[in-house]
Amino acid sequence: MTDGGQRQYGPLGTTLVIIPTYNEAENVKPIVERVRSAVPEAHVLVADDNSPDGTGKLADELAAADDHVHVLHRKGKEGLGAAYLAGFRWGVEHDYGVLVEMDADGSHQPEELPRLLTALKGADLVLGSRWVPGGRVVNWPKSREFLSRGGSTYSRLLLDVPIRDVTGGFRAFRVEALDRLGLDEVASQGYCFQVDLARRSVKAGLHVVEVPITFVERERGDSKMSRDIVVEALWRVTAWGVGSRLDKIRGK
Repeated sequence: MTDGGQRQYGPLGTTLVIIPTYNEAENVKPIVERVRSAVPEAHVLVADDNSPDGTGKLADELAAADDHVHVLHRKGKEGLGAAYLAGFRWGVEHDYGVLVEMDADGSHQPEELPRLLTALKGADLVLGSRWVPGGRVVNWPKSREFLSRGGSTYSRLLLDVPIRDVTGGFRAFRVEALDRLGLDEVASQGYCFQVDLARRSVKAGLHVVEVPITFVERERGDSKMSRDIVVEALWRVTAWGVGSRLDKIRGK
């Protein structure tokens, strides 16, 4: 498949859905089962940060019963970005062709994953977007929606990236595209990790496509959103944006 007649894309290969977990015992089994039902040919990697509630053990039981499910046990809670980077490395080492980011809490609906994978046939990266026509959020308070929309708008304008949902975390990458992002240099955590990968993708010249999704607020367990995550995202995005403008002024 081609990108507007400009680039030829090869087959996708096998998909690996990476699901980071920390204290998601109530959610890990339902989300894995939904992924396996929605995309039966895909594999699932649960990247667990040594959850004290037993999430890792439950994931091991799922893996023991299904050869399409795998578990990556990590030493402790190191943040969303570190979990995804570890999952990316695992996926590359095991020769997967597509790596998908997906939350454990059901806010990213596995039933919408086929739409992302179809779009990826003609792209390097596909983002499930809440803020393009057809996208929406369910059961969010207005304050949370304002924060998310505002964060995406601030990031888009300051970093000059043509992406509507810069902070969204439902994404599908071609593995070969990840090689162009300089992942060894990524230090951001939390939801800032998603902004970092979005700006790196645009800077690397990747073909990025957004498809609408319905984002559903979690029904079980506690949200990992915190003030520290918001503060980290704000200062990192500001630093990246200011730095980029200074580089342009200096002619770099």
